Amino acid sequence: MGKFLAVAFLAAAVPALADDLTKLEIHVTNQVGHPIDNASVVVKFVDGRSKYKFGAKIRKEWDLKTSQEGVVKVPTIPKGAILIQIRADHYQTFGQTFDIHEDEKLVEIKLNPPQAQYSAHDKDKDK
Repeated sequence: MGKFLAVAFLAAAVPALADDLTKLEIHVTNQVGHPIDNASVVVKFVDGRSKYKFGAKIRKEWDLKTSQEGVVKVPTIPKGAILIQIRADHYQTFGQTFDIHEDEKLVEIKLNPPQAQYSAHDKDKDK
């Protein structure tokens, strides 16, 4: 009888745990739409608490690189506020928090080229 109760509890708990997780796929492109390969992608779960860890704060973070197609597939992560940061050579750094509640989510991000460097000591600015 005890084994039956344990199996029944686990069978009920596994789908409940899956309901709070999401799969992310991130596509990173430039302004023209070409994929950016080998970009550093940091994905952090930043908001929420686990119902299954008795209120302990969830700390999930993934450090990934984009493929040649500019794609990153993130393993399952808890639903909620998720911070996505992207750094790539010759592009501006991107960072934004997304509120994700879907089971699977595709996030498309376009990186901007770097801005011109500004100098407070430029002599031609005063003229």
